[in-house]
Amino acid sequence: MSKPVAKARPSKARPSRSRAVRTGRPPRELAGEVENRVLDAAREVFLENGLAGATVDEIAARARAGKPTIYARFPSKQALFTAVVMRNVAANVARFQTHVPSGANIQERLASVGAAILHWALASDTVELMRLGISEARHFPDLASGVHAMARDRGTEAVAKLLSEVAGEDELGTAPAFAPERLPTTTRFFLDLALLPLLMRALSGEKAKTLQHEVGPHVARSVSFFLAACRVVVD
Repeated sequence: MSKPVAKARPSKARPSRSRAVRTGRPPRELAGEVENRVLDAAREVFLENGLAGATVDEIAARARAGKPTIYARFPSKQALFTAVVMRNVAANVARFQTHVPSGANIQERLASVGAAILHWALASDTVELMRLGISEARHFPDLASGVHAMARDRGTEAVAKLLSEVAGEDELGTAPAFAPERLPTTTRFFLDLALLPLLMRALSGEKAKTLQHEVGPHVARSVSFFLAACRVVVD
């Protein structure tokens, strides 16, 4: 008796190699998502371990991204830290640009500006990132000073625009202190008076919640002093 002949199974077509793997850069929206994920992870690791104790391996693991992906965007750990800080600065600058000062007169409107800046600074990662930069200044002095200078310049530019707009609604806008060539210096004086005292206390370890309650009275006193100085005629 002859054995039945097995029917040959149709062979499955193998996908061509050209379709199996898609190479090249991801779409722009996906690339942005990856970058934000990396920066979020880097911020967490830096704040937990410091700059010296942070590793790109841990950042990559938390970001669910490969090290080559990170190094393609940020060539070093220092570059990653700079990007983390500047993203925080950019977020605060965006708030400045959309802030509409409130108040019936220039003193109230400037107090609104100063109070908004302080509340944002005390409630965000700003204080923690500044502490980290200060703590690492001994080991990375150029990095710390460079990041501080970039953050200061971006913040000063945004606040200067707000001050100019507020002063322009009042006769004070014609004072020499608000002339274009003097506005950056005037803005730094404003920030030194309104922002630095409470910010320095926060950097020294005082609780942000406690300092938040002092923002209103502190800014009101600072603005009164600032306006008195601006009204002094300087040749």
